[in-house]
Amino acid sequence: MNLAANLVTAFVAVCHLSFLVLEMFFWNHPVGWKIFAMTPEVAASSAVLAANQGLYNGFLAAGLAWGLWAGRRDIKLFFLGCVVVAGLFGAMTANMTVLFTQALPGAIALTLVLLASRGKNGGNALSARTP
Repeated sequence: MNLAANLVTAFVAVCHLSFLVLEMFFWNHPVGWKIFAMTPEVAASSAVLAANQGLYNGFLAAGLAWGLWAGRRDIKLFFLGCVVVAGLFGAMTANMTVLFTQALPGAIALTLVLLASRGKNGGNALSARTP
């Protein structure tokens, strides 16, 4: 179960790294226009906001990578929780597809991390380290 949790968490981290690339480097580019269904004018006027959003996605990816590298459940849980909240907010305010591209994978990873820790450390699923 721990392997599955780590693989899905790594997938979420890679997704957020790809969001960073799209939002910071391809927003105002034909690739970004097509992916985000924007006109060049809309892309140009929102490019600074998109770059900022991309940077935040990079922080999420870095936090998840840190949690994986350190083997720290608490770090993974914190950043996966942030991913889920950001995905839910994005689905409510920007586009419903964010629910499926960001919140759902984050929620699956979060659930797997919690299930992988079940029964370890006296049943405390939120403890910091895996024995």
